[in-house]
Amino acid sequence: MNERPVRIAVDIGGTFTDLQVLDARSGQVHAWKTPTTPEDPSIGLLRGVAEASERFGFALSDVGLLLHGTTIATNAVLERKLARGVLLTTAGFEDVLEIHRHVRRELYRLDPDPFPCLIERDCRLGVPERLRADGSVETPLDEAALPALLARIDALGAETVAICLLHAYANPSHERRLQALLAAARPQLPVSISADISPEIREFERSSTTVLNALLVPVVRAYLRRLEQRLGEGGFSPLVFLVQSNGGVCSLQKAAEQPARLLLSGPSGGALAAGRIAQLLGQPNLVAVDMGGTSFDVSVVQEGRVSVVTQGEVDRLPVRLPMVEMRTIGAGGGSIASVDAGGRLTVGPRSAGSRPGPVAYGRGGTEPTVTDANLVLGRLDPDYFLGGLMQLDMPATEAAMAASVATPLGLSIQAAAQGILTVTNANLGAAVRLSLFEKGLDPREFALLSFGGAGGLHATDVAAEMGIREVIFPVEPGTLSAYGILYSDLVQDLARSRVIPAQEAHLADILAMAETLRAEADAALAQDGVAAGAREVAIAADMRYHGQAFELLVPWPELPDLGALRRRFHAMHKQRFSYADEAEAVEIVTLRAIATGRLPKPATRQAAPADRPARKGSRRVFDAGAWQDVPVWDRAALTEADRIDGPAIVEEAFATHWIGRGWTAALGATGALIARSAA
Repeated sequence: MNERPVRIAVDIGGTFTDLQVLDARSGQVHAWKTPTTPEDPSIGLLRGVAEASERFGFALSDVGLLLHGTTIATNAVLERKLARGVLLTTAGFEDVLEIHRHVRRELYRLDPDPFPCLIERDCRLGVPERLRADGSVETPLDEAALPALLARIDALGAETVAICLLHAYANPSHERRLQALLAAARPQLPVSISADISPEIREFERSSTTVLNALLVPVVRAYLRRLEQRLGEGGFSPLVFLVQSNGGVCSLQKAAEQPARLLLSGPSGGALAAGRIAQLLGQPNLVAVDMGGTSFDVSVVQEGRVSVVTQGEVDRLPVRLPMVEMRTIGAGGGSIASVDAGGRLTVGPRSAGSRPGPVAYGRGGTEPTVTDANLVLGRLDPDYFLGGLMQLDMPATEAAMAASVATPLGLSIQAAAQGILTVTNANLGAAVRLSLFEKGLDPREFALLSFGGAGGLHATDVAAEMGIREVIFPVEPGTLSAYGILYSDLVQDLARSRVIPAQEAHLADILAMAETLRAEADAALAQDGVAAGAREVAIAADMRYHGQAFELLVPWPELPDLGALRRRFHAMHKQRFSYADEAEAVEIVTLRAIATGRLPKPATRQAAPADRPARKGSRRVFDAGAWQDVPVWDRAALTEADRIDGPAIVEEAFATHWIGRGWTAALGATGALIARSAA
């Protein structure tokens, strides 16, 4: 990396592939976008790198590090493009995966959609063995049953195997022995075991996570093979890391073995960027909203920390792994607007994606989208989309808006487009509101960090609806998730489940578990080649009141002060649920080690304002029910002396920002454009 000074971060989204390029020789950071290639995302990735190389004047051989966020795992699950798998579990527990949790989400629906089950009943095989909850052996593993299991696996045409045995979190010996036997008999068959993927209490969630991982292994390995085969072209042979759901990166080998850790790979980059910007601006409370072409992602930075949870979901499938806490809805620039049979205007979650994309792209799209609505209203310049790289088709957009929305609703084209934005902003505001209210947080105490290619057109309107009075538009917001990835570090998460009272009488046992985890975490970083001085290991605990069925993740920086840990748990519980009982017994369910290997961070410098007028002119915009002339500003030419009063438009290469009526914007620290409401 010292000899090859260019570092590239890539975030592959549903519509565009975003790149951030850092050249350590100059300290310059460059942004670039290229259309995503859904048939093989690596094609778009490498095309974007080649375009950036030509545009910014570096050789492919200069690239020493490629940090890669990808939706390959998420899309495979959503589209059910998964390998054929077999689940081996303790005999008698083959139906855990299908029984799931007895939770009915649609209480009044007579025919609720069944919960997804990724492995059919005939592919869930029982293994003669049994461990007790304390890890002791009740029934030894019957190795004589292996030939019959192998015959069933072969007959089922399994491409991958998941192993999740009862209480393996307490004693992984049976899982590891079964894995070794399968590896010896079928060396080409991928095997995932819960002891490696999710060694935690709760059988259903552990099974679901292990199965997801197993089914993703062939998919992700195939993608990584294609990527590696292309990496040598033109001297482009960087060290590659993939972004995980926890916001850190991992090696290609780790990603190939544990692809379930990639399920929130791309969006987590935006949360990382939000945490970094919060530090740079001295703004500890941010609600970060990432609006791209397909989705709208909300994450929260509270007291300078990005929220992390120990369990998430992908298409109602539990994933028991640490991940950045994020709420995602199907609302992006490509979200399709339509009128249903009852005459109701809906927007999303269907998306036009990158192909054909919005009608304005001129690639065959026929259904109007949010981007099309912004174009019709004059908020987008058809001649300056993506910095002029793409010409937008206004006549086709107006025709589609009239046919699909305006005529069915009896409205003008502009009123129909305004209606699409009103519905969209209401959906965005609801997602932000829920993300804050569920944590007991007041939106008025937060600033809104707006990014993503489409976010700037909606940010001040959404903030006004929420009572948020400050909106931050960071530098290069259209590629900010890639910016967050650019400054990521190696992160590994280790966990040990054991229900134990958080009392001084048990402190010795708790500290012994913590030290074992710390040693394993340090060894894992050493195996990744991280120097001793660049390693950090933090301890946290999943805690609950005795008898509760859920836990809170509580950091423990004061280790070994158990009293401080309990006090932090009570405070977090009160904030989240409005009550705490310090007299109630508290339990630790799982101890965690978060191992961070710090990657080098080359110095960067802020680009000087472009030597041209900051005021570009004005444009006719439909706002508040009428056409009016609105000033248009050039983001690259702004100086700290410029003051922008809304309504106004601020344009840059990969984003356009709408500064609403009653808002004033000016440059702040680090080049961020900060809008404040006079209300």
